[in-house]
Amino acid sequence: MPQKTTLDELKTGECGLVKKIRSNSRFKRRLIEMGFIPESKIRVIKFAPLRDPGEYALEGYHVAIRKTEAADITMERIEV
Repeated sequence: MPQKTTLDELKTGECGLVKKIRSNSRFKRRLIEMGFIPESKIRVIKFAPLRDPGEYALEGYHVAIRKTEAADITMERIEV
């Protein structure tokens, strides 16, 4: 059974599929432009020393976003 979580709760090396973005319209649009679209696969690369921001791999490139922003992205954990 798929396990729902948010992007900020994934650990280094874990992967997930984007399910939903809960954010204001301006930032939500920016996330979608960066490739955070439903069913896209995201892998956690690493975190800064205080776990903020996090580096994520998606659609062939890496992006860093803040923990508060990652908390707005609903994910489904997947095994790689």
